[in-house]
Amino acid sequence: MKTLIIIPTYNECENIERLLGILLAKDQKIEVLVVDDNSPDGTADLVKAMMPNDARIHLLERPGKMGLGSAYVTGFKYALEKDYEYIMEMDADFSHNPEDVPRLIEAAGKKDLVIGSRYVTGVNIVNWPFKRLLISYFASKYVRIITGMPIKDPTGGFKCFRRKVLEGINLERIMSDGYAFQIEMNFKAWVKGFRIQEIPIVFTERLNGVSKMSRNIVWEAAWMVWLLHFRKLLGALD
Repeated sequence: MKTLIIIPTYNECENIERLLGILLAKDQKIEVLVVDDNSPDGTADLVKAMMPNDARIHLLERPGKMGLGSAYVTGFKYALEKDYEYIMEMDADFSHNPEDVPRLIEAAGKKDLVIGSRYVTGVNIVNWPFKRLLISYFASKYVRIITGMPIKDPTGGFKCFRRKVLEGINLERIMSDGYAFQIEMNFKAWVKGFRIQEIPIVFTERLNGVSKMSRNIVWEAAWMVWLLHFRKLLGALD
């Protein structure tokens, strides 16, 4: 089964070469798509330099910083056009351990959406400030209460889709970015009856580069859950 790992980037020059090297050494069936938002630090140039040596490396360059959700939607459309069966989301900063990639792919052989979960077996997060940990943990509970989704880590961004999930969701109608994007994709997959599994991972705060977290991302997630809830009640969820 062909697997595409989609990695959105913005100023990830300190991480991208090492990450791609590790991922591509895992399995010859794994390919990687970097979606770069015109990183000023030359991230895209590093990827281009690697591409002649490995045809499994792909790059889409966008004109500016356009958001995480739209980067993934761009990658999803690419994956569907190229007939990949497994489509993964992954951060570029090593907060998602590349050693866990085979576990997610293996689980996707039996499920439709596999989520690498920080909370399915307690709290598995390393090097986060206590305040941020509390916000994330209780935000996950808030999402579960409002939406009714039986997912313990609805905002996690390390996951593997079967292509039929992405084919079943209207990607043109995705409304959100950031954490809200992850919530929206999970919610729509759940409402449509796709089989979802969470598997435990250890999330480690980035060692290099700068976090993309912002107050706007948090607020978007807070109101998006209500919008999704009411659209489902009204039968207006795409």
